Amino acid sequence: MEHPAAAFTLMEIFRMGGVVMWPLLFFSIATVAITVERAVCFLYHNLKVDDLKEKVAAAIGDGDVADTKAFLESQTRRRMGARVLLALVSRRGLSERRLEKAVEAEAAASISSLEGGFGLLTAMASLAPLTGFLGTVTGMIAAFRSIAEAADVNARIVAGGIYEALITTVFGLIIAIVAISAHSIFTNIVDRFASELEIACSDLINMMCETAKHDH
Repeated sequence: MEHPAAAFTLMEIFRMGGVVMWPLLFFSIATVAITVERAVCFLYHNLKVDDLKEKVAAAIGDGDVADTKAFLESQTRRRMGARVLLALVSRRGLSERRLEKAVEAEAAASISSLEGGFGLLTAMASLAPLTGFLGTVTGMIAAFRSIAEAADVNARIVAGGIYEALITTVFGLIIAIVAISAHSIFTNIVDRFASELEIACSDLINMMCETAKHDH
């Protein structure tokens, strides 16, 4: 039976892919949902650190961090960096080692929150092409069975069965490409934020320790 490519609808393509298209449909929905959710999360949260660092540094230099602490508290909902710097300012009197521990714990929690869903994107990037390849293999088996049962084998039967079997591989690869691309972009954003936060916290801790030495 001839299937004109121009006449194919999405439902026809889905049907031609066979039962394996159902898990691929789930993977595609999950990938898009996670990608959109993480994109909204990154758009909602302001991940800039430099302006917060300058404000805290100025407060440390003046010796009065009360106003800055109140400002950081007001920013914690939308700014991950404010949460970490608030943990630092709130423990100003501690030793350098204890300050570092407090900041590391808060930073780890913030970064973990930003990385929510990354593991699922990695899983989708691995499972989708493998599932697509499984669909291709099962489709090829069915195609060769049809060839074996056909009384008159021609190129149309062979080609039709093969391209229908390859549909699942195409869908699996598309899903994997989207998942890998999204994961790479989001990971780059989080890594940049973590790097800037580490530098800011290190500089501010050194500044606090120097100020404490001068006070004594």
